[in-house]
Amino acid sequence: MTPDRLLRRLEWRLGRRLDGRLQGAYRTVWHGTGLDFTDLRAYVAEDDVRHIDWNVTARLDEPYVRQYTEDRELTAWLVVDRSASMRVGAQGKDSVAAELSVSLARLVSQGGNRVGAILFDNEAQRVIPPRGGRDQILRIASELTRPHTGGIADLGRMLTFAAATTRQRRSLIFVVSDFIGDPGWEKPLAMLTHRHEVVVIRVVDPAELELPDVGLVLVEDAETGEQILVDTSDPLLRRRLAEEVDGRESLIATAMHRAGVAAHRITTDSDLLDALVSMTRRSGRVRR
Repeated sequence: MTPDRLLRRLEWRLGRRLDGRLQGAYRTVWHGTGLDFTDLRAYVAEDDVRHIDWNVTARLDEPYVRQYTEDRELTAWLVVDRSASMRVGAQGKDSVAAELSVSLARLVSQGGNRVGAILFDNEAQRVIPPRGGRDQILRIASELTRPHTGGIADLGRMLTFAAATTRQRRSLIFVVSDFIGDPGWEKPLAMLTHRHEVVVIRVVDPAELELPDVGLVLVEDAETGEQILVDTSDPLLRRRLAEEVDGRESLIATAMHRAGVAAHRITTDSDLLDALVSMTRRSGRVRR
């Protein structure tokens, strides 16, 4: 599908259902970070600890946070994992990530906001500097729909690269990945969230969560190319895989918590529009 057709199809599907969530005075879901101090108020559990006024907190013996005038414009970045594991599934995770990223770019770019993209794999990194306008979204869509070689995921390196690329201005950053890779990425993710507002979106294929019972199948590791014949009806195998999946999901959840983010999970068989609505509602609840 050409970038123009992809964008027109997504614009038709999204319509007005999500546009209103990112408009107005940016007191909705995602907004920029203002620099003008306006007021103080008591700290609540959902507040960003970076906004705590420690002098007032020490004087009143109760935590208080600073409030700022919010910018009407923001700079957003799409950090998209392009490793080989993202090509897994009947509908590849990379295809879902592309549609999701273009949809987010289209939504956030309303009102003159600028959107850039970092498309990352270990063999090549593509940086699209932030700009506004429909041509910029078409450029991002064009890059996302191009074939890519992938390679083994290095999420820590991807997030470190993203932090170095976006260090000049505080931004809204969407990290789109399946988070399948070597551990140790929570520290770079925490460093990214220390400066920016970060929204993590995990794209998952249902077969990664529960192995379908389809008899003997040849399974290939998307990143190493190793192949093995497995009997998917074997109850012992299914139990062991279920335990491994539970362990992996627990490790990812723990790492996200340590990094200070709450990940949104989107499966490849879910409706994109419903997933975006759910994500914006959840983001709104967290912000409140």
